[in-house]
Amino acid sequence: MRRADRLFRIVRVLRGGRLQTAKMLAEKLEVSERTIYRDVRDLQSSGMPIEGEAGVGYTLRRDLDLPPLMFTRDELTALVLGARMVQAWGGAACAASADQALQRIEAVLPAELRERLDSILMYAPGHRMVQPLKERLDVLHDACVGRRAVAFRYAREDGQSSVREVRPLALYFWGGAWTLAAWCELRKDFRVFRIDRMEEVEVLKREFVQKKGQRLEDFVRQAKKDAAVYEAGVGAAAGRD
Repeated sequence: MRRADRLFRIVRVLRGGRLQTAKMLAEKLEVSERTIYRDVRDLQSSGMPIEGEAGVGYTLRRDLDLPPLMFTRDELTALVLGARMVQAWGGAACAASADQALQRIEAVLPAELRERLDSILMYAPGHRMVQPLKERLDVLHDACVGRRAVAFRYAREDGQSSVREVRPLALYFWGGAWTLAAWCELRKDFRVFRIDRMEEVEVLKREFVQKKGQRLEDFVRQAKKDAAVYEAGVGAAAGRD
């Protein structure tokens, strides 16, 4: 757990009003009591109105409690719909994070706004996004961020198969299909690959350095000039394969 997330959770637990000992907090957050003591000191020094001491317990002063989180109806609808779409169509890690984010938002909303959550009747069914695809999405995103080359077997819409080694640049969602934009070593050019047509995906140990003409901004510039690249994201395998 990131330290920022841990600090947020400490404050959220203390908002409940009950006295919390360092041992209780440590068990809930799965860290040591020493870590809790340090985090509470840091929160107090930053101005958070936490009362208590080591060996006794901690609580958040109600008269100086944090103001309630406020959203308009449209803002709340946008947040919930966005989280539902990530839960349905995002990677496994993002889906879990979206669920946690919704829980955090609900926990700090005033009662009248919490009631509105159930009245948001906009959903994003993701039955086509099976678990293996969610996990593949996470793997490919990590490769994009870490600039790691990726190898895989790819099947085009016409059934032709080939083995590719690419430099992954970014992932794009086309309202029903995820695609990977990449520099293809086989074609020596940009290509767009549907992740549901990839098999035997392997992230290689080899890192790559983005070169002029092979970067994401170069891909975007070329895509604007070549409508076929966009059509490939929702149609066949790639723009000019």
